[in-house]
Amino acid sequence: MSKVARRKPMSEINVVPYIDVMLVLLVIFMVTAPLMTQGIKVDLPNANSEAIDVDSDQSFLVVSIKSDGSYYLNTGDEETPLPLEAIGETTMKIISANPAVRVLVEGDQSLPYGVVVTLMDELQRAGVEGIGLVTEPSSG
Repeated sequence: MSKVARRKPMSEINVVPYIDVMLVLLVIFMVTAPLMTQGIKVDLPNANSEAIDVDSDQSFLVVSIKSDGSYYLNTGDEETPLPLEAIGETTMKIISANPAVRVLVEGDQSLPYGVVVTLMDELQRAGVEGIGLVTEPSSG
């Protein structure tokens, strides 16, 4: 008579497959994180200014002006330039939906002063009370 071997239930979890999955996800995030930079490439002017205190629940709306005078808004489709009137209308809708949004302007340093002032005037007409200007920290 042969003994029937009974398998006892195993009460341990094999974590090796989970570690493999975690390492693969880590590599994927490390590779894709630098590719997810947002915004329009703008040559910002240098200034001696303090960095903005950023709360985790605070949101920003960034309006960019490239050196050719084209306007961009960081609302999703950042590669399509928008006319100035569309910037004002979109900003008005965003501000009315969420008044806590802070508006920042990124203007190329080669732009004439009047182009930035025209944008700021349009943003004030859209209901923006405080507008921040984005600069690069100076090197010296």
